[in-house]
Amino acid sequence: MAEEDQKQPEAGQEQEPAAQEAQEPVQTEGEEQTPESPEETIARLEEAVSTAHDEALRAQAEAQNAIRRAEQDVEKARKFALERFCNELLPVVDNLERALEAAEGDEEILKPIAEGVELTLKSFLDALQKFSIEPVSPQGEPFDPQLHQAMTMVENGEVEPNTVIAVMQKGYTLNGRLVRPAMVMVSKSPA
Repeated sequence: MAEEDQKQPEAGQEQEPAAQEAQEPVQTEGEEQTPESPEETIARLEEAVSTAHDEALRAQAEAQNAIRRAEQDVEKARKFALERFCNELLPVVDNLERALEAAEGDEEILKPIAEGVELTLKSFLDALQKFSIEPVSPQGEPFDPQLHQAMTMVENGEVEPNTVIAVMQKGYTLNGRLVRPAMVMVSKSPA
C-alpha cells in the first residue's frame, strides 16, 4: 500500500511533464500546420455565402408556397362552406316541385295554391342561384357519369343510345362542383 501512495500524486501536487505532453495534440515532424492563404480564405467564405444565399432563397420560396396554399385552402373553405347546408335545402326544392306537379289540373280551388307554391319555388331557386347553386336537368343531353346517376336504361330507337330521356330528380352544383347528381333514365339501342 505504501508503494501505491507514492505513485499517485496528491490533490495539491502538479502532474509530471510526461502526463502534460499526453494531453497536448501531438505533431509529427513531417506535418506542419500552415496558415490558410488569403485566396483560400476568400474562396471558402464565398462558398459559405453562396450556400447561405441558396438556403435563404429556398426558405423564402417555401414561405411563399405556404402562404399560397393557405390562401387556396381559405378560398376553398369559403367557396364550399355551403355544401352541407345546400344538401339540407335540396329536398325542400324537390317537395315544392312535386307539389306543383300534383296541383296541375283544371280545378279552380287548386289554382291559387299552385300559384303560391310556384312563387315560393321561384323565390327559393333565386335564393339558391345567388349563392351559385345551379340545377342540373339534363333532359335530352348525352349521359355524363360525372353529373348524372343512371337509375334505369330503357330501349328507345327514337334517340341515340346513352341519351337522357327522363329526369327523375334534378341534380345540383355548388360553384361548379357537384353536390347531388341528377337521377336519370338513359336510352339504349333496341335489342
